[in-house]
Amino acid sequence: MKSVTIKRHLRESFKSLKRNGWMSVAAVSAVTVTLLLVGVLLSILLNVNKVATDIENDVQVRVIIDRGTNKKQEAALKKKLEKIDGVKKIEFSSKKKELDNVVGVYGKEFNLFKGDDNPLSDVYVVSATTPKKTITVAQKAKKLRHVSDAKYGGASAKKLFSVVASIQRWGITISLLLLFVAVFLISNTIRITILSRKNEIAIMRLVGATNGYIRWPFILEGAWTGLLGAILPILIVDGLYFWMYGVITASLSGTSYSLLTPGTFLWEIDVLLATIGIIIGALGSGLSMSRFLKI
Repeated sequence: MKSVTIKRHLRESFKSLKRNGWMSVAAVSAVTVTLLLVGVLLSILLNVNKVATDIENDVQVRVIIDRGTNKKQEAALKKKLEKIDGVKKIEFSSKKKELDNVVGVYGKEFNLFKGDDNPLSDVYVVSATTPKKTITVAQKAKKLRHVSDAKYGGASAKKLFSVVASIQRWGITISLLLLFVAVFLISNTIRITILSRKNEIAIMRLVGATNGYIRWPFILEGAWTGLLGAILPILIVDGLYFWMYGVITASLSGTSYSLLTPGTFLWEIDVLLATIGIIIGALGSGLSMSRFLKI
C-alpha cells in the first residue's frame, strides 16, 4: 500500500470519527466501560493467584500449643517436633507476640485483650525443608500431645484456588458479554457512517476502487475508536492499583505474602487493554462492512 493511500485512509478515518459525533462517543464509552471491567478483573485475578501461590509455597507450619501447657511440656513438645522428618527449624512465638502481630495487622482495638484476657495460644513456628514436606509435618505435628492444631499454607491455598477458578469462569463469561456489546455498538456506529457515505462509496466502486481501498478507512475508524476507549481504563486501572498496592502492602507487612509490584505487570495489562480495544474496534467495523456493504 502506497504512503499516499495510507495517509488518505488515516485522514478519512479521523474525519469520520468527528463527523459521527455522539455515536462515536457512545462507541468509545462502550469500549471504555468494557475494558475498565476487564482491567480490574485481570488485576484482581493475577494478585489472587500470586497470594495463593505464596500460601501454597509457604514452608511454615504453625503448631498451636494447648492452653495451660507448662514450660516443661512445651520443651518436650519441641523435642518431638525436631524428630519429625522434614523439619528444618523451630521458633517459639508466645501468645503475647501473637497478639502483637494481630494488633499490627488489624489495629489497636485488639489491645484490650492484653494480659490475662489474651485469648491466643503459644505457637511453635516450624519451618519445613520443602513445600511438599509441609503437609507431612503438619499431619504428624497435629497428632502430638499438647498440640491444639497445626496449620499450614497449603490448606488455605486449595480453598483459594477453588475461589479463583469460580471467579475466572464468571469473569470470562462477563468479559465476553461486554466485548460483544462493545463490538455491537461500534458496528452500529460504522453502519451509520456507511449509510451517510453510500453515494461516495458507490462512485468509488464505479471508478474501479478495490474492496480494500473502500474498506480500510472504516476499519481504521473502528481501531481508533477502540484505542481511544482504552486510554481511560488504562489510567484508572494503573492509578487505582498504585493506591491499593500501598494500602494492602502495609497490611501484609510482617507476613510472607505480597502483591505483584506495579512495575512487573501493569505495563502488560496496559498493552493488552489497548490491543483488545483496537481488535474489537476493527472487528466491529469489519462486521459492518461485510454485512451491510456486501463487499
